Amino acid sequence: MREIVLDTETTGFDPVTGDRLVEIGCLELENHIPTGRNFHRYLNPERDMPEAAFRIHGLSTDFLADKPKFAALADDFLAFIGADPLVIHNAEFDMKFINYELEKVGKRAIPMQRAVDTVKIARTKFPGSPASLDALCKRFNIDNSNRTLHGALLDAQLLADVYLELLGGRQTGLTLASGDTGTGDMNFAKRNDARSDRPVREPRLFPATPEELEAHAAFIAKLKDPVWLQ
Repeated sequence: MREIVLDTETTGFDPVTGDRLVEIGCLELENHIPTGRNFHRYLNPERDMPEAAFRIHGLSTDFLADKPKFAALADDFLAFIGADPLVIHNAEFDMKFINYELEKVGKRAIPMQRAVDTVKIARTKFPGSPASLDALCKRFNIDNSNRTLHGALLDAQLLADVYLELLGGRQTGLTLASGDTGTGDMNFAKRNDARSDRPVREPRLFPATPEELEAHAAFIAKLKDPVWLQ
């Protein structure tokens, strides 16, 4: 199974009001594992960089002045992502910009159905908890100390680790064996049968954060005779 983890940087929040893409970072996963292949480009947005955006990603107007325009790399980008699912944190934002740029150069928009939104996965799995990339890195003990500024490829690399944890961590028993070339329910059953021969792994623990404990205590305080205090 091939998936593409994708992140972008922009000049602002809305292409309709004149904002543009300035960086695209993608990396390839096979069976949820990075293959080492990636696609990373800086883009000339054909406009000045607002100070607020510069403070987020550090990409200046001067730095981007000699970079290619989106039209020059659109075909390479589409060839890299193929027809595979796109794993994106807050997918609506990135897809809005990508499809704006694609349509601007006469390319077909990418359907939202292809996007796997990790924000939605995180909010479903941890309702009420922060779902930013930094918050999820902290929850899963993923080192993001190099993330002093936002960067599309670095964020895609962090997101790949977060996505793996959101799916339950590295469970090799759920991937295809090297000699297993078929697809479908029969192969899934074979993988389930094979798991009984694998060594038992200790469960992964994800303790509640101080913020979650504080919110839980505030919730209990509103209840009459809560069972937690009996």
